[in-house]
Amino acid sequence: MAAPLTGSAGTGRDATQGSDTTEPQALVTSWWFDSGAPGEPYSATVRLTGRRVGARGNPKPGDTFVKDEVIDDIAPDIGPVSITSWMYGLQPGDWNVSAELTGISSSPHASSAPMRPGGSRSVHPATWSWRRWAISTREAAPVKTRWALLAPLARQPAVLPGVYTALAVVGFILALALQAAILSRRDLAVGPPLAASVLASLIGLIGAKGWYAVLHPDESLIKGGWAVDGFLVVAPFAAAGLLFAWSQPIGVVFDATTPGIFVAVAVGRVGCFLTGCCAGRCTASRWALWSSDRRVGARRIPTQLIESGAGLGIGAVSLAVVLAGALPLEGAVFVVAFTGYAAIRQILLRLRAERRTSYRTLPITAAAAGVVVVAVAALSMLQAA
Repeated sequence: MAAPLTGSAGTGRDATQGSDTTEPQALVTSWWFDSGAPGEPYSATVRLTGRRVGARGNPKPGDTFVKDEVIDDIAPDIGPVSITSWMYGLQPGDWNVSAELTGISSSPHASSAPMRPGGSRSVHPATWSWRRWAISTREAAPVKTRWALLAPLARQPAVLPGVYTALAVVGFILALALQAAILSRRDLAVGPPLAASVLASLIGLIGAKGWYAVLHPDESLIKGGWAVDGFLVVAPFAAAGLLFAWSQPIGVVFDATTPGIFVAVAVGRVGCFLTGCCAGRCTASRWALWSSDRRVGARRIPTQLIESGAGLGIGAVSLAVVLAGALPLEGAVFVVAFTGYAAIRQILLRLRAERRTSYRTLPITAAAAGVVVVAVAALSMLQAA
């Protein structure tokens, strides 16, 4: 068993400075250890122990803590693995935190097990360098508590909070701009299609939240994330309905919208990579990149960047086809592009670290995407008849 460290991982400036000390406090620390030599995937338990600086004698409630962090499915020979932990309900102030690796199990999903012979690994306080894109050891020092509401924004390896939202907005603006430019080039009215796109996107966000809630029933609906699948299924239905109701050419508008949709996917998935959502599995492959799932950092399959590249490729090809004109069937660009993207998504979802609540969600997603394609194609042909 590794000897516990006497220091802690620093996490930046104290977010509670200048605020009421009666506010709920949280402590955020990041640590790392080496994944070890090649072998079978395993689970590891890191035990964190903390005591508030200045607490003497018998500690009061909130003056100490002991927390076990279990990391599953660690692929050996991937180099450093980091763990970021959040502790709530603590007394404000500086804390000394130590960490030790208390259990390693060859069973991928075991919650705790004795250390294997020769399996000892040192645990170090972690810091991250964006310039070198690497994790390293920070000098041991006390950690300050921060306002609990701001704890999710604490610095951790390979994560930039808020980047996904910013890039999602950029992608949405680019999508609308491309749509407007293509429609103008075809001498079509821009206003109604843009309005339909905005309204459909808002409805799609509701679908994305609902889809995520189904996949993660134990998480808070407000604090939980968003599922792209829900957006991609609900938004096209809403857009097609609005365009049909407003007597707009559905196939033409959908084709004009397709390049922007996938450019937005390309931009947004970069934000996913930088904020740690939709992370891939740990792997020792040469194609792996060090990234985080907002808790565990390691070399992973860069599923977000693969999807970003796919979106960029589909967007570029669809733009070239739309600009070339002479399409045999209006709406065909959207149908082909959406079908190709749905197929790629099915592959990438199987490469993610996140475990689905049910194996049925993947075929359900594929079926829903098929229904979208058929519905858009049918409405386009019905309108053209």
